[in-house]
Amino acid sequence: MIIVAALYHFTRFDDIAAIQKPLQALCDTYGNKGSLLLAREGINGTVAGSREGLDAMLAHIRTLPGCSDLEHKESPASTMPFNRMKVRLKREIVTMGQPDVDPLAAVGNYVAPKDWNDLIRQDDVVIIDTRNDYEVAIGTFEGAIDPLTKSFGEFPDWWQENKDRFHNKRVAMFCTGGIRCEKSTNYLIGQGVEDVFHLKGGILKYLEDVPADDSTWNGECFVFDQRVSVGHGLVEGPHELCFACRRPILPEDKARPEYEEGVSCHLCVDEQTESQRERFRERQKQIALSKARGESHMGP
Repeated sequence: MIIVAALYHFTRFDDIAAIQKPLQALCDTYGNKGSLLLAREGINGTVAGSREGLDAMLAHIRTLPGCSDLEHKESPASTMPFNRMKVRLKREIVTMGQPDVDPLAAVGNYVAPKDWNDLIRQDDVVIIDTRNDYEVAIGTFEGAIDPLTKSFGEFPDWWQENKDRFHNKRVAMFCTGGIRCEKSTNYLIGQGVEDVFHLKGGILKYLEDVPADDSTWNGECFVFDQRVSVGHGLVEGPHELCFACRRPILPEDKARPEYEEGVSCHLCVDEQTESQRERFRERQKQIALSKARGESHMGP
């Protein structure tokens, strides 16, 4: 069985280049695949592999400065959901573009999944989904506000434009695994918001811990690998990915006239130029040729 480990940890790394190569080599040795981001502010990523391979990687990461208490979340995958393994150096491990935001200084109040429903059902609590619009489109919590952001970097501007709506409200925030809320809650605290909460472990931990019969979650949770979505119990969902726009679609959407494999779907067909579509068609041709030769193609 393939195991998928999602992790993040904010800490201070002085020399991320020195961390990169040994971590890449260890993952390659065990056949792990996925992506890890390293920045001076910490580490973030999702990696799939065997029990042995993931245990070796996690043990190595916990020896890094400030990472001894690293937490991670696991879920199963029927097949390997990544094509390659890459350890990348970045400016931020989750890009918000706010240099004064520092989750190590202060974050919102953590709320355990078992206590989340009681919090968000209270009249003085507003619930904000900090994920991107295409993620929210396939699932979110009952009553949650969708900022309609295309990237996390748009969130501060959205807050400034809408903050007056939430006067005298307590703010509860959530995201896939928790990392975006580390920054968004710190940002709100810096803006003078006193009562800020966020779902500990994110949606993934909620779907793992809270039974479907007790859930206030509707739909599926988008994940950044080839499973595309997961549901309660972290079971793989029905969604697939349009490799033209990288948005989630359902199997029945492939029967729509706008769908052309690797070229367009009903969500993006009007967003592309003909030259883009021709380029995507050529890419699909190369993928098909590689498959016919029995070769592995990295795909889109």
